[in-house]
Amino acid sequence: MGSLHRLAVVCGLTALVATAAHAENWQTAKDEDGIKVSLSEVAGSDYKAYRGETVIKAPVAKLRALQEDVAGACAWIHECKSQKLLKTEGDHSWTYTQFNTPFPVTARDSVLEITTVQGADGSLTRNLKGVPTYIPEEKGFVRVAQVQGFWKFVPKDANTTEVTYQVHTEPGGSVPSWLANKFVVEAPFNTLKALKERAEK
Repeated sequence: MGSLHRLAVVCGLTALVATAAHAENWQTAKDEDGIKVSLSEVAGSDYKAYRGETVIKAPVAKLRALQEDVAGACAWIHECKSQKLLKTEGDHSWTYTQFNTPFPVTARDSVLEITTVQGADGSLTRNLKGVPTYIPEEKGFVRVAQVQGFWKFVPKDANTTEVTYQVHTEPGGSVPSWLANKFVVEAPFNTLKALKERAEK
């Protein structure tokens, strides 16, 4: 393979990885309380993708119910201020979320399209895609520019589920690097920890 061809192939693969936020150079950032958080650089972005993994002693159906209670889910989503369901259409739903941010960073909000896919093995995948222009912007909030990710629930037995939560976000506006680096570790860790506590009650 010629060097130019090889370079073209590498560039093409890099573009694919960046688009899907599925870079595979994951590095463990935190591993505590049965929750592992890994981070990955995403080509063309200043912000890292995060992946949180844990095992929850609850069936997939219970975890799905907790996810689909959109307003209630705000209680276990990291830094969620409020959340509401905008629309449901078959396996697709649209949600609006407002997030808390520390001073002096302007609070963020996001609109997500969530596509739910049921696997033949009993697994459940909820694909997350940011749709920032789906509703008009709210005064006092910066709309999150891009979200790409998923929740995946894989049953290990009738009452145990392996959970993966992976996301890459472009937060929009100006976000200090210290806050961005803190968020990509705390968001998956705190979200999974709170979900686990609620699901295992």
